[in-house]
Amino acid sequence: MKISTKGRYALRLMLDLAMNSAGQPVSLKDVAKRQEISDKYLEQIISVLNRAGYVRSVRGAQGGYLLRKAPEEYTVGMILRLTEGSLAPVPCIEEDNEVECDKREECVTVILWKKINDAVNSVVDHTTLQDLVDWQREKNGDYII
Repeated sequence: MKISTKGRYALRLMLDLAMNSAGQPVSLKDVAKRQEISDKYLEQIISVLNRAGYVRSVRGAQGGYLLRKAPEEYTVGMILRLTEGSLAPVPCIEEDNEVECDKREECVTVILWKKINDAVNSVVDHTTLQDLVDWQREKNGDYII
């Protein structure tokens, strides 16, 4: 499994909104500058996040974007699955899989793929956006007391 730039940038965008909003809308241009990501690419990503109801836009001179929920209510898994689709390492173990595999009954590697999938899902589904905010603050030396 490889996370594309779309998924990585979506996480960085959500993290930036969580860290920099302070209740005020955050401009996409400001995010682009801080994250060193093309604002055109961020517009594509924010559109996906907005349609899914993860962010809301505020129009006007002081407009921008805000998270719709508190950072602890978003998991990394939610954001990555929205932008990446399935995180399964192989198609045969994806939920709602319509791929038929002739070897499924005798395939022993499916056990490995399931273990990898379970491990990845456990990490991304138990790591919240708030965890990322906290880790970023620790890394920057901005400890919360």
